[in-house]
Amino acid sequence: MSVGLPSNLREMSRLAQTFARCRSEKRAALVAFVTGGDPTPAVTPAILDALVEGGADVIELGMPFTDPMADGPAIQLANLRALGAGTTTAALLDIASGFRQRHPDTPLVLMGYANPMVRRGPHWFAEAAAKAGVDGVICVDIPPEEDDALGVSLRAAGIDLIRLATPTTDAARLPAVLDGASGFLYYVSVAGITGLQQAVQSSIEDAVKRLKSATDLPVAVGFGVRTPDQAASIARVADGVVVGSAIIDIVAKAAAAGEPPAPSVRAFVQTLSAAIRGARQEQAA
Repeated sequence: MSVGLPSNLREMSRLAQTFARCRSEKRAALVAFVTGGDPTPAVTPAILDALVEGGADVIELGMPFTDPMADGPAIQLANLRALGAGTTTAALLDIASGFRQRHPDTPLVLMGYANPMVRRGPHWFAEAAAKAGVDGVICVDIPPEEDDALGVSLRAAGIDLIRLATPTTDAARLPAVLDGASGFLYYVSVAGITGLQQAVQSSIEDAVKRLKSATDLPVAVGFGVRTPDQAASIARVADGVVVGSAIIDIVAKAAAAGEPPAPSVRAFVQTLSAAIRGARQEQAA
């Protein structure tokens, strides 16, 4: 735990600390996603460092999988590049462990699909993730009704299980989504795959208001957020803004040109961070 934190934060998880800090600064958190191992496992640590240096508050590290059904073309291709470079679950956990050593206070969330997480058993995965310093896990394809497939083991290991809500998550379904969830609630703002479209701002505002009336968890909004202006609009109403495909595109472009992705990633994330930090100030003015 960090030295010098206020006493009311010292017993909180890294995710709780981060969202509390952002709330005290009257801003949303920037949650940045990249696919682990893209373009290679050796390059990923520098990309993660660039995200932190650019101002990302929470890092989501994608676990590459052969059938990423919730992801659009950008992240699908990132998965293929990572797998083609030989990225394994063990490599991802090594990357996570190194990140934790370099960045002791920045929350790290693994995001992916059930198969890589449970193939050796949920207890093994949860313990290995905890040992690597992982703070939270998002598993796209395990529904709340099957919580015992992974959630029980994660909570026993002290890892937040971050659940997804969507535009089709109605009042009858929402309690099941929230049961056992922690860290934050990820609102998928479009009923589709990542990166291809963005929801109308008014629908995001209505959804965030509805979700926040049902839970004290921070609500972070993602899917289709590609520009600083879009991030700022969401930051005015949500507790967090998730950006992924736009960063993945920068990684892909740099890799195709034979250039290191980190500098371009850092510069782009700086623009997102600045927009998010200024969003509520502009609103107040």
